[in-house]
Amino acid sequence: MKHTLKYLAVVAAFGLCASAQADVGKTAAYVEGTTAATVWKSNFGECWRTGTWTKEQAVVEGCDGYVKPVAKPAVVAKPAPAPVADAPAATKFTLKADVLFDLNKSTLKPAGKAELDKMTADLKKVATKDKTIKVIGHADRLGSAAYNQKLSEARAKTVAAYLKTKGVNGAKVVTEGKGKTAPVTGNKCDKVKPKSKLVACLAPDRRVEIEVSGTK
Repeated sequence: MKHTLKYLAVVAAFGLCASAQADVGKTAAYVEGTTAATVWKSNFGECWRTGTWTKEQAVVEGCDGYVKPVAKPAVVAKPAPAPVADAPAATKFTLKADVLFDLNKSTLKPAGKAELDKMTADLKKVATKDKTIKVIGHADRLGSAAYNQKLSEARAKTVAAYLKTKGVNGAKVVTEGKGKTAPVTGNKCDKVKPKSKLVACLAPDRRVEIEVSGTK
């Protein structure tokens, strides 16, 4: 009778363990249940481990030490970089008006033509796409604003016309006169006298600028 009771107790305990199964997959760290995909748990809900168990093998969900794997974030493909626009390019040539013209005149002097001939050779070497050439005339502050504006425009047009005779594409040459609105001498000539010295001091303001723009 005692043996029968012991047997029934063991069976009952075994039945309680069998009723608490967990998914395991293939691992030798736990005691397999009725199938290879389950493990046995004790009456206290603890999974039965084998002697080879280590914490690195705590891969069964529902058993102590198990940490649910964190799903890796989806890899988002980076958009293709936008095409790089051509870099703008600009080259400036500055010519002294006193070399190009007589005082208060807009007709090129022989020395002025020679200077433009040298500059034109350099101008043609500037390698840009969609090249545009802008000729800008400047005057000093002597005289009225209207007079200097007209003189600067006339000088810019004279230089542009000469460039065309030297093979520069006329369709890409534009002119502008700024009169006395953009001096470069600042106030360094304010106290210069007599007028002849003042005229000489203001010479840098009397100039023609040639700007070449385009894209590389």
